[in-house]
Amino acid sequence: MTTPQESYDQLMARCKDLAVLRAANGIVYWDMETMMPPAGLELRSEQLALMDRVAHQMQVDPEFPRLLKRTEGRGSKGLTPEQQRNVRLARKAYDEESKLPEELVAAMSKHQAISVGAWKRAKAARDYSAFMPELQKMIELKERAATILMRVKGTRTPYDALLDLYEPGMTAEAIDKVFAQMRRGLLKIMKSIEDAPRPNTAFLSRKVGIPAQRRVSAEAMRFVGYQTAGPEAWGRIDETEHPFTGGYYDDVRITTHYYPDRFVSNLFSVLHESGHALYERGLPREWMYQPIGTACSYGIHESQSRFVENMIGRSPEFIEHITPFLKRQAPKALAGVGAETLFKAVNAVGPSKVRVEADEVTYGLHIIIRFELERDIFEHKVTVEELPEAWNEKYARYLGVRVRNDSEGVMQDTHWAGGSFGYFPSYALGNIYGGMFLKKMTKDVPGWRRSVGDGDLGPVRQWLAENIHSKGNLYDPAELVRTVTGERVRVQPFLDYLSAKVERVYGT
Repeated sequence: MTTPQESYDQLMARCKDLAVLRAANGIVYWDMETMMPPAGLELRSEQLALMDRVAHQMQVDPEFPRLLKRTEGRGSKGLTPEQQRNVRLARKAYDEESKLPEELVAAMSKHQAISVGAWKRAKAARDYSAFMPELQKMIELKERAATILMRVKGTRTPYDALLDLYEPGMTAEAIDKVFAQMRRGLLKIMKSIEDAPRPNTAFLSRKVGIPAQRRVSAEAMRFVGYQTAGPEAWGRIDETEHPFTGGYYDDVRITTHYYPDRFVSNLFSVLHESGHALYERGLPREWMYQPIGTACSYGIHESQSRFVENMIGRSPEFIEHITPFLKRQAPKALAGVGAETLFKAVNAVGPSKVRVEADEVTYGLHIIIRFELERDIFEHKVTVEELPEAWNEKYARYLGVRVRNDSEGVMQDTHWAGGSFGYFPSYALGNIYGGMFLKKMTKDVPGWRRSVGDGDLGPVRQWLAENIHSKGNLYDPAELVRTVTGERVRVQPFLDYLSAKVERVYGT
């Protein structure tokens, strides 16, 4: 009979096979978004469905639970804390995956490709009706899965089961309380500057050519430390409709989108995705292929991307550093524009219709809108047909803006097309986590701003690597935050950070 350690080693060998297959699945999806010819969509949907079906079969193989049982209970006594965490994560994955029918797993995977393709066409045509049938089917599939997972996870609602996929242990009720605090704080900040003169932002819409923007992308990646060239390269950058990051350890890829009349959009997109990439690359090498060798949660992942994009990228120190380079790439667009003017422009606060273009203050309201709509969808309070009207009404009420068409409204994001219901709250939670991390990092590394101003992200990157990236999936998100900062999750540090920045921008 095998010993618990031998059973553990066999279990980890199976986890490695799953990790390798899912990494390959991610590259196939990346190719679909970047390189695949349009006619390949149907074939690609079959390929993705087959890969997910095979992964499901590997996960629910009868030997998997037998190995788990031999490494649990008394069998876990000789295991290290890291090994015990691996067993717990493997158990959670098995318990959930084994309850999902294979045909449902394959159907969700196949429809994801079809639905995203339909979304792209419908968004380009500004025709929501063309997207509705695929969105309806996606919701039905996810609700079927969520109803099964609700019983496995022990959540109160199907939507809570979906939230747990992205942020373990999080519920809609808990998010509602956190978001209520965040909303009050954001509205207070907005109120404090409603009579203040708005910074000059007109120059941000001046035309900048794509070749120049690509050079800006390269400089942003160099600053962050995201390597895309040379024999040691572990990344690459491509173009997509909606930027994203994908990959695993030594192969982590990012994408961006170039807008000739919104050149800073690309800069912050690349910083954002590079933040994701640093996290994936920074996971402990010795944990590769193990359950703990993955990100803690999507909220923690977003904390890393938005930390690099906003807390570093929109800081006065980074803007001071990058302005001379930007002026060389876009001399006409930035004629007469200094670093302070650019800093104020990229941090100007004002309601907008598009989430990815939103400032840091109003961004949280965009997320609250999506969270409330997702919750209403799975509580059957809003139908697919009613979504555009519900969306537009919330944007008018929360942000005071009028949505002109569904492509800048309900179809602006790819997440629902891809079935990622429950993901959106991760963005705002990431901001909140980031506020706490920034407070702790400033205490630990008081000279980080000077280093960034000198063009050196090294001290920041090292702090993030030691305190967050190196922890992998050793803790659930709330526990990781407490381990890093010594505090429970709180909104106030993020609000304090925003208030200080807004005060500098507006002089209030």
